[in-house]
Amino acid sequence: MRVTRESLIRIAKETAQERAFNDSGIIAAYLTGSLVSDEGDPMLGGTTDIDIIIVHADEPKHRREFVKLTPDFHLDIGHRAKAEFKRPRELRVDPWLGWEMYDPQLLFEREKFFEFVQAGLRAGFEFNAPAPALQRSRSLLAHGRQIWRDLLEIGDTVTPKDVAKYMRSLHHAVNAVAELSGPPLQERRLMLEFTPRAEAARRPGMDAALVGLLGASSLDASTIQSWIPEWRLAFESASESGRVDPRIHPVRVNYYEKGFQAMLESGKPQSALWPLLHTWTLAADVLPENALGAWRSATGQLGLSAIGIEEHVSGLDHFLDEVEALLDELAVQNGLETSTSI
Repeated sequence: MRVTRESLIRIAKETAQERAFNDSGIIAAYLTGSLVSDEGDPMLGGTTDIDIIIVHADEPKHRREFVKLTPDFHLDIGHRAKAEFKRPRELRVDPWLGWEMYDPQLLFEREKFFEFVQAGLRAGFEFNAPAPALQRSRSLLAHGRQIWRDLLEIGDTVTPKDVAKYMRSLHHAVNAVAELSGPPLQERRLMLEFTPRAEAARRPGMDAALVGLLGASSLDASTIQSWIPEWRLAFESASESGRVDPRIHPVRVNYYEKGFQAMLESGKPQSALWPLLHTWTLAADVLPENALGAWRSATGQLGLSAIGIEEHVSGLDHFLDEVEALLDELAVQNGLETSTSI
């Protein structure tokens, strides 16, 4: 079977229509993610997912599900309640849902939901004008800073929850920069796509800072490659737990692993580290201590253990300060209030 962007979009439409036919509570469905844009290849390592959002009249029974199509392709279906969209104008400054609704591809609509939301989102307003863009970025930065404060309480033993929290703070900081010129960066391609976003913000050194904050400045492809078998073992074991993050799902093994391989064989092998470490850490969080040896060895090499975590948390503090300085500089350039004047 030859898989193309068009064939995957067709599957998305058929899926949305079938779900809506069998559930009168579904009022809309839309496609988001890498398949929406005509720019760039949605495939990475010959794999991709199909990101569908289904909007329900009431609170959905579950928020996310994955459906296997082939070993290399799956549906990633998010479920939202109509109530989340009841104030469309507020979505303008929502760093996640605002971009999600700004320009998706409509798959199904039972009422004028889509037209109503987008009219409110766009009315008399340029979505990516400096003021709303800065507000979205500041929201992300504030969340990143709040999470960073919790890291100051890390004890003598660094747990998977601690590393996940560190990465979450860093993820918000990175996207505070990325959202100045486009939608938020997602997990698998984060390090691949951050470089041009940092350059667009006139901060080309920030991509190197990101690598450093992951402890990967001198990390080579062979080391990351050597971690993949242990990552896979942890991923598959954790996917059997009912407590694990929904992203750790059996149908996503190839999606991640083949993506890692493609990045390791590219000119930026370190870009594989973010999705590998993030998913490994989410998996480690539900595994017993005696199953964490390989994860602890890898995080130790990256300095994300008791010996090096304090330095990393300090570096993250500096990175957050640099992002704040960037946002203040842009505010001054556009005649807007800086964070220190609010």
